Amino acid sequence: MAELDTSSGGGKKGGKVRSKKASTRVDLTAMVDLAFLLITFFIMTTTLSKPKAMDVAMPDKDEDTKQQLPVAASRSMTILLGANDKLEWFLGEPGKAQPSTEDYGKDGIRKVLIEKGKEVQQTFGNYMIVLIKPSDKSNYKNLVDILDEMKITNVQSYAIIDITPVEVDLLKRDNNY
Repeated sequence: MAELDTSSGGGKKGGKVRSKKASTRVDLTAMVDLAFLLITFFIMTTTLSKPKAMDVAMPDKDEDTKQQLPVAASRSMTILLGANDKLEWFLGEPGKAQPSTEDYGKDGIRKVLIEKGKEVQQTFGNYMIVLIKPSDKSNYKNLVDILDEMKITNVQSYAIIDITPVEVDLLKRDNNY
C-alpha cells in the first residue's frame, strides 16, 4: 500500500503548545490500479499495422505442364514498362498495332484500361486480358504501380511476362528504353 505523508514534522517555536493535527494521507492504491487498468486497456485495444500485400497467383514450378490457354490477340492488351516512369501499350500483336505512350495514374493508363476494357467487353462479350512486360530499364515501383492499376480498374485477368526483343525495339524507337 502506497502512502503520501504530508505531516509538517513539528518544529518547536515559541513554547506554545499546539494541538497536534492529524496528518493527511493520500492512499495511492487506487491510482496504481487505475494505471494498470489503462495500460491493459491500451494493450488490448491497439491494433498492430497489418502488411499491405497483394495476392498474386504464381504458376507452378513444374515445367512439364504443357497446358497453356490460347489468348486471343484481339482482346489482349500488352503493356510495356519502360524507363523514366513511362509505359507503352497496344491492343493485339506487336508490330501490327501502333503502341501509345502513357504515364501512370488516373489520367494515364487507368483511363486507357477502363476505356479499352469496356470496348473489348462490348465487342467480344468477354473481358480483356492484360499482359504486363517489364523491361530492364523499368524499376520495381513501376511494376507495383501497374499492379495497383490492375486492382483499381478491376481487370480480371492479367499476367507478368518476359519482354521480347521486338517489344524492346518499340521502346527504344519511342525513347522509352
